[in-house]
Amino acid sequence: MHGAIQQTLSRLKPYLRWAILGGTLFFIAKTLKDNWQEVLEIAISINSWGLICLVISFGVTLSAHIWSGWVWSCIFRELEQPVQGGWGIQVYLITNIAKYLPGNVWHFYGRIREAQAVGIPFLITSQSVLMESLLMSAAALLIAFFTTPQANLGFRVPILALIMIAVHPRVLNPLTQYLAILKGKVQRKSGADKGIAELKRYPLLPLLGELGFVGLRGAGFLITVLALRPFAFTEIPLLLSTFSLSWVLGLVIPGAPGGFGVFEATAITLLDGNFSDGIVLSAVALYRLISILAEVIGAGVAWLNKCLSPQISKTPSQDLEEQQDCLLCGNDSGKE
Repeated sequence: MHGAIQQTLSRLKPYLRWAILGGTLFFIAKTLKDNWQEVLEIAISINSWGLICLVISFGVTLSAHIWSGWVWSCIFRELEQPVQGGWGIQVYLITNIAKYLPGNVWHFYGRIREAQAVGIPFLITSQSVLMESLLMSAAALLIAFFTTPQANLGFRVPILALIMIAVHPRVLNPLTQYLAILKGKVQRKSGADKGIAELKRYPLLPLLGELGFVGLRGAGFLITVLALRPFAFTEIPLLLSTFSLSWVLGLVIPGAPGGFGVFEATAITLLDGNFSDGIVLSAVALYRLISILAEVIGAGVAWLNKCLSPQISKTPSQDLEEQQDCLLCGNDSGKE
């Protein structure tokens, strides 16, 4: 019975993804159809100050992706796999653009392949990308719940406790280990779990890093809105909570490559009544364009850097092995 249910769900999964993507795109298209004149007027009315804000938003968004690559390298170090921060940033930027391909997993696949190429076990690399996603989600939820204007303290404290417990090693270790093995379709009895790593301490540094990443992305979104319409200081919590919830839903809901459609539809819904539909549509469209542009340029620069400076692709362990090989070669030549 259980096997039959699993088979049915696996068959329905592709259709569910397309249904989610189709539904969100239909909602956005209908909203755009009802407000296209206002959107057009807003686009035409962007002045030099607005263009400066958009350029700043691009810089902040690109910085967020660079920062996220460094945080990913920190996660490897937490898993006792010392890697260079430059290597983590380079691989992250090059592979990140692949998240827009159907399936929304190809950026993870690219990172796993790159890590395996420098000698990091498959299961540990799978743990790192799973842990990254979980910590990103936790960070976004923390920002969302603590900036939601309507939430009271009695509601926020239990949510904070649940999120902090969810990223504790006693919860995170078995969860990421199980998902990593499941991802590789490897059974524990095969002995492949020798490549599994465990967190030895609370991942405070990576969690703070992911808070910085989501915060930078949220700042980029706020600056994009500012390019279209000035807002009061008291509206910042609403915008930040909206961005964080929209972003995390785009991250976790299947069928939305790069969160495309889900992020926009959620933002439009949450900001309804506080900002005009035309402003919100223009903001999410411009921010999506800025995000893609930042990811493409980041990937291009990282790829060029990889071609021009291939030594950055090496991890400290590889450098140590090469030094040992050189010493061995020197000893052999001395004996001769």
